[in-house]
Amino acid sequence: MYSWSSIRRKLEKEYLALSLRGRIQYFVTRYKFSHDQEGRAAILLDGKEVLRGNYYNKFLKSDLFPRDEKCSHRIRNEYSYMDEVALDLGCFDQRCFYSAFEKFDNQSIDESLKSDNLLVRIFAILDRRIGKRRLLKIREEIENEPAIFQFFYNVRVEA
Repeated sequence: MYSWSSIRRKLEKEYLALSLRGRIQYFVTRYKFSHDQEGRAAILLDGKEVLRGNYYNKFLKSDLFPRDEKCSHRIRNEYSYMDEVALDLGCFDQRCFYSAFEKFDNQSIDESLKSDNLLVRIFAILDRRIGKRRLLKIREEIENEPAIFQFFYNVRVEA
């Protein structure tokens, strides 16, 4: 596993599209003096957190999760099931971020775009390996995507 500084460097310098460098930043912290040393993670656009998560939200907001077929999957996994609900409620932490990066870093860009983990798909849509033609192809399917993915898609297209 990489250190956070290595992960951040890879995300912001190696993978991030040239047009977004300096605008998109990734943030992860661990509170080493808290009793369980948990932390939070965020993606910033122009210095503002547009996607953020905190370890404690998994417990504080667990009753807000819809009781659907994905509910048991969310509960069984060590890391939050990273779908639109988990991202909207901020029910992820630095370990979820690390896990998503590890999946993203170890698979092709095509697999990342089709991943069940929405955070991996966000990393992929911001990736420099996605060109104009692929962005246009994705536009046809964007209505079926979660709102947060559409937001990052639009950021990428406008850049």
